[in-house]
Amino acid sequence: MNKGKLNGSVDKEKKRVQGCSLGPVENLEAHVRPEWWRGIFNHLYLKTDGDVVGDALLTGRETDLFCRALDLKADDRVLDLCCGQGRHTLELARRGYRAEGLDRSHYLVQKARASSRQDGLNVRFREGDARKLPYRPDSFDVILLLGNSFGYFESGEDDRRVLEGVARVLKPGGRVLLDIADGGWLKENFQKRSWEWIDKKHFVCRERSLSSDGTRLISREVITRSDHGVIADQFYAERLYTRDEIVALLAAAGFSGVQVHGEIATESGRGQDLGMMERRIIVTAAIDKPWSPAAPGAKTGLMQVAVVFGDPRQRDEIKPDCVFDEDDFFTLNQLKAALGELKGYRFRFLDGHDTLPADLGKLRGSVDYVFNLCDEGYFNDPRMELHVPALLEMFGIPYTGAGPQCLAACYDKSLVRGAAREMRIPVPEAVFLRGGETICDLPFRLPAIVKPNAGDSSFGITERSVAWTVEDLSAAIAGFRDYYGFDRPVLIEEYLTGPDLSVGIVGNPPESYTVLPIIEEDYSALPAGLPRICGYEAKWLPESPYWKITSVKADLPEETEKAIVEWSARLAVRLGCRDYCRFDWRLSAAGEPKLLEVNPNPGWCWDGHLAKMAGIAGISYPGMIGMILRAAERRILGEERAAGGRD
Repeated sequence: MNKGKLNGSVDKEKKRVQGCSLGPVENLEAHVRPEWWRGIFNHLYLKTDGDVVGDALLTGRETDLFCRALDLKADDRVLDLCCGQGRHTLELARRGYRAEGLDRSHYLVQKARASSRQDGLNVRFREGDARKLPYRPDSFDVILLLGNSFGYFESGEDDRRVLEGVARVLKPGGRVLLDIADGGWLKENFQKRSWEWIDKKHFVCRERSLSSDGTRLISREVITRSDHGVIADQFYAERLYTRDEIVALLAAAGFSGVQVHGEIATESGRGQDLGMMERRIIVTAAIDKPWSPAAPGAKTGLMQVAVVFGDPRQRDEIKPDCVFDEDDFFTLNQLKAALGELKGYRFRFLDGHDTLPADLGKLRGSVDYVFNLCDEGYFNDPRMELHVPALLEMFGIPYTGAGPQCLAACYDKSLVRGAAREMRIPVPEAVFLRGGETICDLPFRLPAIVKPNAGDSSFGITERSVAWTVEDLSAAIAGFRDYYGFDRPVLIEEYLTGPDLSVGIVGNPPESYTVLPIIEEDYSALPAGLPRICGYEAKWLPESPYWKITSVKADLPEETEKAIVEWSARLAVRLGCRDYCRFDWRLSAAGEPKLLEVNPNPGWCWDGHLAKMAGIAGISYPGMIGMILRAAERRILGEERAAGGRD
């Protein structure tokens, strides 16, 4: 029992069908998924474990015990790791401690945040993986791992990684407290079968067995709603540590002064099966380590940032004359002026790609991070945009924006479409043509739009890309290949005729991010007969009628806007977008939103789409740039360093 077992459950029980149980199972272990704990802490968890995790009096008594074991001080900064719905975090905050929480479950973190607001508490809750703590070194005085939240991973090596991460983010002399099952006792005394009513409509049946190697307790729960039948049948496994084993594991992770404080006798308000919570032990330890080296900007109090651009000396095939022109230099100067308005920074600029690897190598140890604005790509080749962050990773230098894998994936529109479809996010119907292939039949009706499968900045998308007839389609494909090369893959997509939309996100979903106002392209100034697209002409050719396109705040039905925002945030997580990103959507004639493409590291210029969205929200251009920087700093350096002393 307790701490997460609801594999495959859904939020709306009434949509469950009867008879979803597997029936008798001979080998429980064979049905445990490697990452059973992902996404399973939900409303059913709060029902099955409510007799413990929902008991305020029990939470208070446990908190008394933890405070005594740690000799907790009023000014200690405390992290409740794997905090669940935040019951201990909030109790500590009510007592005046500086506590915050982190958990993998989006559902439980949202519950914790709601409880914090309801109680008038200013407690910070974050989503994250316990093996990859998103905090800078030496951040906390105390870290708690409570309620038997340790030992979920399939490999014991991952448990050690958790403790090593704890050691990293603790201050020198910091303490950790583990509240875990007494594994030695539980191996001999676990209940093989039980069942109980958890409220007037739900009851749960449980089965347990030891894993084949004897190191984990395998559990199964079948949850039934009396008026709807079985609503969940799930399996989970938790590692059983003896007292000697947990002491040895803490020592291996660098801790000393390990103390076992004895047993906790858990009480259930229902007087029923307590499972893994039946016999628990409290273990504390301290970390003896030096302070981490000071960040480059610590001495001056200024954040030291290097800004990397495209190379204005090199050829750039995306631009109309393949060179940087006055508008490009004006854009660079606007960016530098915006950076100059931000307090607390010292910037240096790099744009020479002939010496870029050597120049980046010299930055290590002298900057806090790199502001990567080289969206043109290494040597202004968009196919090599990922090379700049790859170089930075090789040198061990933090940087803003997406990593190489994200940039590579999002450069391929067909791959993005596949990821979206897998997530049940709507995309236009389409056909992918490899170099040299010809189209025979479309799985959708014309009109269609022909675009390069790989690329950005609307390169290769013009008014001739939209095909209303079969002849138009053949001409569009032939024209594209004549100009851009016969070997370039082509994507033929259904041409949507509804509003053309774009949404920007600054921050890092699902944890901390801002969604900027959705904008719509206003095509009212276009002459009749021209297709309503925001292609290459609109972005690069001032003499084109497409130059007259403007962007306005979109006026969408509430449900449509909500869906677009939710899908965009989920895609940002799935594809690995970081710090800022933009998502292009278009509505069908019937008003259904469909994803066109994902833009990690989108255009940052003063008059670009992201800046337009920010302007609608009342955010200045320097303010938008500052938001991107702070989002990266929170991810790279931690909240305190990101927020200190800057606008």
